[in-house]
Amino acid sequence: MLQVCIAVCLMTVPAPPEPRLSPQVSVEHGIVRVDPYAWMRDRDNPEIVQHLNAENSYAEAVTVDLEPLREVLYKEFLSRLVEDDEGVPWEGADGWTYWTRTEKGKDYPIVLRRRGEDEQVLLDENVLGADHEYYSVTNWEVSPNGEILAWLDDTSGYEHATLHMRTIATGEVVDEAIIEVGAFDLAWLDDEHIFYTRYDESSRPDRVYRHRLGTSSADDVEVASEPDGRFWVGVSRLSDGSGVIISIGSTLTSDVRFIASGSGESVPQEILPRVEGIEYDVNHHGDRFLVRINDAGDNFRIVEVQDDSLGSVGRELVPHDPDVYITGMSTFKDAIVLSERRGGYTAIEFVDPTTLSRRVLPVPEQVSTIHVASGNEVFGAPFVRVSYMSPVTPNQTVDVDIDDLEWHVRKQREVPGWDSSKYTVSRQMIPARDGTLIPVSLMYLTGTTPDGTHPLFLYGYGAYGSSMDPYFSTTRPSLVDRGVIFAVAHVRGGGEMGRYWYDSGKFHDKPNTFTDFIDVAEGLVESGWADPDRIAIEGGSAGGLLIGAVLNMRPDLWRVAHASVPFVDVVNTMLDPTIPLTVGEYEEWGNPGDKAYYKTMLSYSPYDNVSPKPYPAVLVTAGLNDPRVQYWEPTKWVAKLRDHTVSERPILQRTNMGAGHGGASGRYARYKEIAWEDAFILSELK
Repeated sequence: MLQVCIAVCLMTVPAPPEPRLSPQVSVEHGIVRVDPYAWMRDRDNPEIVQHLNAENSYAEAVTVDLEPLREVLYKEFLSRLVEDDEGVPWEGADGWTYWTRTEKGKDYPIVLRRRGEDEQVLLDENVLGADHEYYSVTNWEVSPNGEILAWLDDTSGYEHATLHMRTIATGEVVDEAIIEVGAFDLAWLDDEHIFYTRYDESSRPDRVYRHRLGTSSADDVEVASEPDGRFWVGVSRLSDGSGVIISIGSTLTSDVRFIASGSGESVPQEILPRVEGIEYDVNHHGDRFLVRINDAGDNFRIVEVQDDSLGSVGRELVPHDPDVYITGMSTFKDAIVLSERRGGYTAIEFVDPTTLSRRVLPVPEQVSTIHVASGNEVFGAPFVRVSYMSPVTPNQTVDVDIDDLEWHVRKQREVPGWDSSKYTVSRQMIPARDGTLIPVSLMYLTGTTPDGTHPLFLYGYGAYGSSMDPYFSTTRPSLVDRGVIFAVAHVRGGGEMGRYWYDSGKFHDKPNTFTDFIDVAEGLVESGWADPDRIAIEGGSAGGLLIGAVLNMRPDLWRVAHASVPFVDVVNTMLDPTIPLTVGEYEEWGNPGDKAYYKTMLSYSPYDNVSPKPYPAVLVTAGLNDPRVQYWEPTKWVAKLRDHTVSERPILQRTNMGAGHGGASGRYARYKEIAWEDAFILSELK
């Protein structure tokens, strides 16, 4: 009888998909590699969609018992969300007041404006996206006279957009929609001319076009182009209304050009000549451009370029400081506002444009994040709008007076039932194996003691100089409330500690990112902040590369891993210049045409280094339409992991078949995705 029961039970356990093996041999620099799943790159092969659907079905079948927990988590997420809400209004340069609204049961925001008694709906994404599985308005801009709305929308997640224009007052369509344009850049020069970008065959934005209202898009004029595959182009309107700038940049080199308002048909003028290895960006103030540039040091300085002396650097306004990383600059009539990193934290500094006196804005909590917010559209405004938050302080919209830096909280995000005293946030410094101190941000239940009994959720990224700053989350408390210590390892390759932090985690030094993460985990175990048998890890995109690398290096250290849209097939992707982003990534990872860079990449590429090991439980999430990390990278990696693991832990893949790099576009659908992921992680940490 027992034998019959065992047999029946075994029959009900689903088997994972078994994709066919079709080894492809390649030789680079005399090194032979075998790729057993190269065939998965053929998007047109019906076998691909069948396989991805089979993976989704398998993941659901294996975790069907977690559905009650998913539902509990989803309801907890919603309980912290005010579904009917309005954002803080901001003043537009056109005299209208703008704001956003969300409504219960609706996935997307509504953008409105008013002037006096006149109130208008600009964009209702719920209406626009009603017939699309995925919908995202990626940018929108109102003409300087306030009459015409232009917006970009993406209906696939592939980041190819359509440009729409309509008269706001009447809803009348202005000109035909312009398809297959860049998804993020849009700029009005004046009430007649608008600029946008287009892609090359590898989905790199390489051209800027000018459209004149009332004409066919077939007559649009190319005003800038960039043949070098390392560079991207962008376009934006200057905050003082003086014109439009065209930014052409790679990871290491910048080139900015200017078209003045009132000269829509003119040729763009270069602000400074392009110099290999020099990065800069600009804004405008009075009769000069203010330039953030790294010609005197990696942490940047601020100089001026006079309107009548384009091409040459003038007076220095803010010198380079090896201890202060200037990450951005905004200009107002009475202030130059610098975004900075000081001691591993974000900061904002006000500089008087005439006297050059400097004041750093105080913040309420050290472990926090502050940045200049959107909505600063009035150049002569007496205040600067900023956004502030910490892991225990919900997002605040704050107006800071320029004259005395007085802090006016216009709104704090309402979180029903939120009690910040339940949680404690701290920052640890853990030594890496080379002695470098790695910052780690921790959030845990108040009163928790580091006694080695608590499960740990460790997050990491470490690429492109991007910093993983402390932020408020409405989903994270559901982990912490269950006794999980939430930690972020600010590993090298990010920008937390300055530009050098980025430079020491890229090219041949990329392995520092991975060893830092491992050393942080071991340090947290040694200091009692983690149960060594219950560590979960997570990272997305380039952070997914981090997860893949440390799984190969120390599979024994982790209980469960979540890799989201992971960049794991590093060598194959970087060898193919036709894949979107590849050539531009040479300045991040190196060009594998160079044998030294090739060997470094091969040493850590997760897909190439999978081998017989006891891998922990792994969840991999992906998007079929992802242009940044193609679906086949996670798909090949999952198949190879299953082929080689010598443990019995589950390895699952979930692919959103109608989305791209960021997952589901609607807020409710995104919450459901997170609930699915967190339920799996919690089930493994119990």
